Amino acid sequence: MIMSESLERPLTVVIPAYNEEKTVEQVIHTVLAIPLVGEVVVVNDYSTDDTAKIVERMAEVEPRLSFYSHGINQGKGAALRTGFQKATLPYVIIQDADLEYDPQEFELVVRPLINDVCDVCYGSRYLKNNPRRVLQFWHTMGNRFLTTLSNMVTNLHVTDMETCYKAFKREVIQNIKIEENRFGFEPEITAKIARRHLRVSEVAISYFPRSVDEGKHIGWKDGVRAIWCIFKYGFWRRNRNVMIVDDNNKMSISER
Repeated sequence: MIMSESLERPLTVVIPAYNEEKTVEQVIHTVLAIPLVGEVVVVNDYSTDDTAKIVERMAEVEPRLSFYSHGINQGKGAALRTGFQKATLPYVIIQDADLEYDPQEFELVVRPLINDVCDVCYGSRYLKNNPRRVLQFWHTMGNRFLTTLSNMVTNLHVTDMETCYKAFKREVIQNIKIEENRFGFEPEITAKIARRHLRVSEVAISYFPRSVDEGKHIGWKDGVRAIWCIFKYGFWRRNRNVMIVDDNNKMSISER
């Protein structure tokens, strides 16, 4: 039964949530309505509003919904680290707990994985002219600067390194050690994907961003941290893998 369900609904959706009481219920309902979705993992990052109560109530009546909660606020990267390890289905995608990204487009991002075209697929907000709310100029320039810098360091050529919509084969993401607790996750995971020479695809998606007044959490300090992470994981960690030999003379590679 589990095997047949995983084939029919092969996608785990990981939703990190922090103070999203206004949107989290609608997001979960929308995600659960997508035919590909067999599992939704919500990780509450110590919200101070009613986010946890809302998700707990929904999880009591929805068997596909799993809920986990951090005892202290750690950040989006930490919530994703928890969520990835709880995933059980063949493919995993990230969904923020707001309404900036459209779950109706899961099919676009996940289909290349199902067809074994790639190991990782990014949903790009800049790949072509998609329906979207007009973006703030400096926010767009900041994203493009970080993406370009990341591309220079990793030698990948993606158009939107900072996108939320990143989809993975489960065994791929569960075998990558996530170290960043906040928004440094994006450049970190991109650098580690590049270092493993994984197959990466991009597809165009739509985007309807929130303003800070509407609850957007990322700020300029996260941009500075992203630059640090691009160099940390792209350059300085590049040659820090070591060979480990266990008691049975089996060799493996470990990150340092």
